[in-house]
Amino acid sequence: MAMPKLEVPLLFLSFFFFFFFFLALTPSRAETFGPPLVSPIQKDASTLQYIITAYLPQETKLLLDLGGSYIWINCDDYNSSSYRHIPCTTLLDEFVGCFACLMNCRDSNPNCGDSVCVLKPENPFQPSFSGNEQYAPALVDYFSMLTLDNTGSIGGTSSSSPFTFIFSCGYKENLEGLARGVTGSAGLGRSSISIPVQASAIFHYPRYFALCLSGSKTRPGAAFIGTKGPYKFGRRIDLSKPLAYTPLLLNPVGKYSYPDLKKPSSEYFIGVTSIKVNGKAVALNQSLLPIDSGNGSGGTKLSTVVPYTQLETSIYKTVTKAFVKAAASSPFNLTTTKPVQPFSVCYPASKVKSTRAGPTVPAIDLVMHRNDVVWKILGSNSMVRVGADVWCLGFVDAGVRPKTSVFAGDPSIVIGGHQMEDNFLQFDLESMRLGFSSSVLSRGTSCASFRFAAKTG
Repeated sequence: MAMPKLEVPLLFLSFFFFFFFFLALTPSRAETFGPPLVSPIQKDASTLQYIITAYLPQETKLLLDLGGSYIWINCDDYNSSSYRHIPCTTLLDEFVGCFACLMNCRDSNPNCGDSVCVLKPENPFQPSFSGNEQYAPALVDYFSMLTLDNTGSIGGTSSSSPFTFIFSCGYKENLEGLARGVTGSAGLGRSSISIPVQASAIFHYPRYFALCLSGSKTRPGAAFIGTKGPYKFGRRIDLSKPLAYTPLLLNPVGKYSYPDLKKPSSEYFIGVTSIKVNGKAVALNQSLLPIDSGNGSGGTKLSTVVPYTQLETSIYKTVTKAFVKAAASSPFNLTTTKPVQPFSVCYPASKVKSTRAGPTVPAIDLVMHRNDVVWKILGSNSMVRVGADVWCLGFVDAGVRPKTSVFAGDPSIVIGGHQMEDNFLQFDLESMRLGFSSSVLSRGTSCASFRFAAKTG
């Protein structure tokens, strides 16, 4: 169906957005304007990337980037007559946080404009600050997603009403490293124009979103935006109950910081205070665990674009040594075999027993802000099957605090996608806390069991 043309003057549109964002920050909003949003999350087998579906205004496949600031799409092939650029020196320009102003580009296409706001297409698989920075215009256009039914058990029975949405353009070359068929990235991070924040502002949704990544090659997981629950999966199990909660921490030094100007990170951090292997605490350099307020290094980041959890070298060596020792003892009695890259600890598959919760190996516990708040990583999330013959410990050595930015340090721990699979994660942006379930496989369900309505027509 053709979308109506956006004929609204952009000055008015600026005030429109400010009005709804003001409402979004108001604590009590009893009435919402529509059902919550939902999307299948499909794992791409070749890249291990997670892909969601949105409509801009056509169906669009986007990389799921938990810490991304906003949506961007390849505008070289963007087919819409309803988009509008955001003029420089307007309220909306200031609110969006544009990087610069594009001048004297006269071609009639989304990637061109005169005196228009530009953003940076964020591709986590292309190096930042490479000396060849590329910016593209910010747009306003119609956006929609599938919706969740009022029981929280079926997604995709209908699509949301198209609503005006801010996003960034990109170019074909910005797609390098992304999965086949993906035309951009969907940012869910801590910014004023991420998907959860914009949707909450416009529809008066609760400022919540949730992810349940599936490890299945054929069946998707699910992303939910604008609902506290219920989230009913297979056997009608509501994964919003019970959850453990830990604060979401702000890293004050993001990747766009400079020595004389710190910009907060859009990514989500949590406070891991210790790590246990098979119930025993391992000795860690405690100075690596908090976030350094000076350069943003340290701490524990959540990432859907890193396939396996990355540990700073000293943490990695300590954890893997403890794991090998525990796995060699009763009742596991496992002996390592030749490792397979990128992993360094592997075991013969024939020697590893399995249960509903995956391979029977020592549990790895991430202890949060209190000793009784623990993210337990069982075999289904700690181990990776490599071919038919080997199970490997799915953690990798990140080096000695390597830098991905000239001015901002890297985290000491990055919890990757594999460790999140079949774990339910709820991001409460009102109280700035993370609710997490640990593996739901032990409850007899999985992230692949959420029901999406069959497509019709």
